[in-house]
Amino acid sequence: MTSTSPTDAAPWTIARLLAWTTDYLSNAGVDEPRLAAEVLLAHSVGLARIALYAGFEKHPSPEQVATFRGLVKRAAAHEPIAYLVGEKEFFSLAFLVTPAVLIPRPETETLVEVAVDWCASRAMASPRFFDLGTGSGCIAVALLTQLPAATGVAADLSVEALEVARDNAERHGVLDRCTFVEADRFGFPMGVAADGGFDLILSNPPYVAEAEFETLEENVRKYEPGMALTDGADGLSFYRSLGADAPAHLNVGGAVMVEVGAGQAGDVVEVMTGGGRLVHKATVKDRVVGHDRVGVFESPA
Repeated sequence: MTSTSPTDAAPWTIARLLAWTTDYLSNAGVDEPRLAAEVLLAHSVGLARIALYAGFEKHPSPEQVATFRGLVKRAAAHEPIAYLVGEKEFFSLAFLVTPAVLIPRPETETLVEVAVDWCASRAMASPRFFDLGTGSGCIAVALLTQLPAATGVAADLSVEALEVARDNAERHGVLDRCTFVEADRFGFPMGVAADGGFDLILSNPPYVAEAEFETLEENVRKYEPGMALTDGADGLSFYRSLGADAPAHLNVGGAVMVEVGAGQAGDVVEVMTGGGRLVHKATVKDRVVGHDRVGVFESPA
């Protein structure tokens, strides 16, 4: 680490590293700089983040400090912390992440919560679901851990993303209950849908309009996969596909649940119900920022 402080010769304790780095990342405009410093240091020294507080006066090795220094430099350039450490927590589970997948957001947990509640309200112990655009697999894997008898199909166009999703399913012991397929929307490979329809179709699709892509924060726009963020059009094309094609793959009484962007819920309801094949049942706000986050749709009775 570098500093103009006259105490520069003092040893780098965990407490001093955290204090210095928090200021450094704050000055660089990094969100939640203290949290970022803790996550990076815990990763560098091989400890759980909470364990740092029991060892404030400990001295990391020169090699650990060098590793930490390199990560801090990259974080100050707005490279996402999750990519630097290789994982992100979602639904109280640690998910592997790489630049091939969108970093799981706490807002997306709402989609899993709504799906679990929907199954419980219908006493549906063993639903079959389809996760369109699975990315890291966070939605599918979290749902499978919450519903031990559920099974699913998770699709993505990115082979690299599917590898990450499979690794996460294996990591959390649900790989035997989920089929991962390379597919564009409902373009299933032969045989995947042979077991019939789905009770649930879930998606957190690319919903950023192309015209808005350049307004995204640098750490998102520059580092996360563009195909997981924008549809290259008006941000609604995946919802149109779901409205048109999802009903043909739903079991009787099934539902389609989608995440929507801030201020987008009304447009999503309009395009998904426009053909009369789906009925809007609810829009659920997330508990993170209180935005309309999840749209719930069912086939007409």
